[in-house]
Amino acid sequence: MNLKELAKSLGVHASTVSRVLNPATRHMVGKEVAAKVLAAAARHNFTPNNVASSLRTRRSNIVGIVLPDISNPVFPPILLGIETELRKHGLVALLANGGEDPKQQRTVVDQLLARQVDALILATATRKDRLIDHCLSKNTVVVTINRGEDHGRVSSVMNDELLGMRLAFDHLVSLGHTEIVHIVGPQNLSTGYLRRAGFIQAAVANGWQKSKLNMVDCTAYTREAGRVACQTLLKTFPKTTAVLAGNDLVALGCYDVLLEKKIKCPRDMSIVGYNDMPFVDLVSPALTTVRIRHHEMGIQAAQLILRRIQQGQDGEAEIRLKPELVVRQSTRSPRKQD
Repeated sequence: MNLKELAKSLGVHASTVSRVLNPATRHMVGKEVAAKVLAAAARHNFTPNNVASSLRTRRSNIVGIVLPDISNPVFPPILLGIETELRKHGLVALLANGGEDPKQQRTVVDQLLARQVDALILATATRKDRLIDHCLSKNTVVVTINRGEDHGRVSSVMNDELLGMRLAFDHLVSLGHTEIVHIVGPQNLSTGYLRRAGFIQAAVANGWQKSKLNMVDCTAYTREAGRVACQTLLKTFPKTTAVLAGNDLVALGCYDVLLEKKIKCPRDMSIVGYNDMPFVDLVSPALTTVRIRHHEMGIQAAQLILRRIQQGQDGEAEIRLKPELVVRQSTRSPRKQD
């Protein structure tokens, strides 16, 4: 049974059946008629031919999502927000792991475009991203999420990194810390660049001299990179009493090193993470961190996509979500020296 036959059996127009079977347009049909159509479709095990619909409308109702690391615990809440919002409007998400290699990301994007996705959500953006050049050359609707690029050519949904670092720094200062080190994330990423800038701004606002700030570079947002950075920190700045890590995984790398060296957290050294990824409240000690609204970030990104492809809105938007500090057990006042 095809759509026209189903409509004829119900005594309604084929367009009515089509609207009912599309969650995004179902509200345009009366509840009684919609229930009748859905019941008949279920009874006849009928599903619409999306391929034929795509050829007719030139839309696939699919949004591609490219992640840098599918195993990173930060991304499930973001993906849930995206998928939930898209599903409300009859769209589905197609997920791909692009990694951090530009060539792999380009291959993944081309594979998604070959599947006629209506838009792309990129969590892989770097500050100077040629992949965005490539997407724009294909006239693809693009939204970056969590990270952004320097030129503002596409819409983006990001955390307010400057505010996040201010909250974390002020917390450590309020506890009495004067020997604070920031483990700096990769500077080719907006997150690393802006968090470093936020650390400097917060320190200067508290009366610290910019030239005397202590920072250690971290090559990646990974636990292993955090371990290496923490080892460097302990050698370079032995008087450190508090660490402001580039993200939660880096903070967990610090935990590993402190445990190995029998340095107690927070008695000997306070640690602040960044992200509030799942389960950092379950580590010991529970991690004080800057909470990013990841689920809301996903919702906002999906809404930007929907406004472009369903409502035809032009122009790029920059959405910055306010973070909050979550104080747990990994921070306290510095230990008094004997």
